[in-house]
Amino acid sequence: MSAFDDPLLDRRATVLALSGAALGLIAATPAKPTLWSQTVTTTPIGAFLVGNPAAKVRLVEYFSYTCHICADFATAGSLPLKTGYVDRGLVLFEYRNLVRDPVDMTAALLVRCGGPKAFASNHQAIFNNFPALIATIQKATDAQKTSWFEGSTGERARKIAAGTGLTALMRARGYTQAQIDAALDSEVAQAELTGMTNIGLNADRVEGTPSFFVNGRNAGVTAWPALKSKLDLALKGS
Repeated sequence: MSAFDDPLLDRRATVLALSGAALGLIAATPAKPTLWSQTVTTTPIGAFLVGNPAAKVRLVEYFSYTCHICADFATAGSLPLKTGYVDRGLVLFEYRNLVRDPVDMTAALLVRCGGPKAFASNHQAIFNNFPALIATIQKATDAQKTSWFEGSTGERARKIAAGTGLTALMRARGYTQAQIDAALDSEVAQAELTGMTNIGLNADRVEGTPSFFVNGRNAGVTAWPALKSKLDLALKGS
């Protein structure tokens, strides 16, 4: 029997041919596009920066976790902003806190659990819980509310987180009590949030939340449809 009639050689040739074809398919498969919303860093003032650093448009939002208009924007605008602008590398989005009250400070500290990569999902979870949070605040007794202004910032935050259900929310998201307490007690984060608020009030002249800045200019809008128009206009400009 000649080598050309050897069935073992035939099988080897078939395997090699199939392997080559598979490698060709792998090489021909296009790489998945980068989702820029997965690129998250922190700024020198402690804000979270999400998206393509080389984006044509830089969007800054000053927000509060106890602001119902901010919650409305998070509900209506977060997804289309992410998928239509941030993920595509068109807009770099900077989240800046403008802390209005102790409950707001508590929520702002808690979203820092898990670091930059976890920020966006924690941020959205807090706003998704907004109706329940406000209902709990409204039901709180005068004695409870008084205690929220007593003690260090960390001590206040622990009482608020436990009393408003924010601790339970973060525990349900997989964070341990030790992680939660560490976030609430972080003097670095507390200082950053206070400093960020002061920048908003004193340097950027923010008069209410949410406030949006498109490429450094106050957009003068609070709702998603109007902000979308501002972003589209900025993207069309030179």
